[in-house]
Amino acid sequence: MTVTETTASRGDSCAGGPRGRRRPDGQDRYTISEVAALTGLTAHTLRWYERIGLMPHVDRSHTGQRRYRNRDLDWLDLVGKLRLTGMPVADMVRYAELVRAGDHTYAERFELLRATREDVLARIAELQGTLAVLDRKIGVYADAGHALASERSS
Repeated sequence: MTVTETTASRGDSCAGGPRGRRRPDGQDRYTISEVAALTGLTAHTLRWYERIGLMPHVDRSHTGQRRYRNRDLDWLDLVGKLRLTGMPVADMVRYAELVRAGDHTYAERFELLRATREDVLARIAELQGTLAVLDRKIGVYADAGHALASERSS
């Protein structure tokens, strides 16, 4: 089973999906430029993902052009979400390798995602603290602005 077949068949793709309009399965043959437009990734990034093993084998046309499928778009969406978590590229590649290796790697995949989740929660807590500081400062400036306005109108 491939990475993209695994994510599509198990419902592991992320909510939201690629930005653009997708074709029905069976008619889903996208060029690299179409995938770039759908995902916001550059063609260079898509080729790099394939080269480092983050993107599974992509089908080719009879002329050798890459032909992406909806399952590839699902995988790229998941990769985008993993990037947003701050997961290192090496860990994303490891995750892709584990998915390709099969079901016996569930425990290792679980641990990798669990650790990433803990990192995300720590970052959220840090950002909430930062937001609280900003809210306090905004309140100070809002109060000062109201006080100045009151003095001017008296």
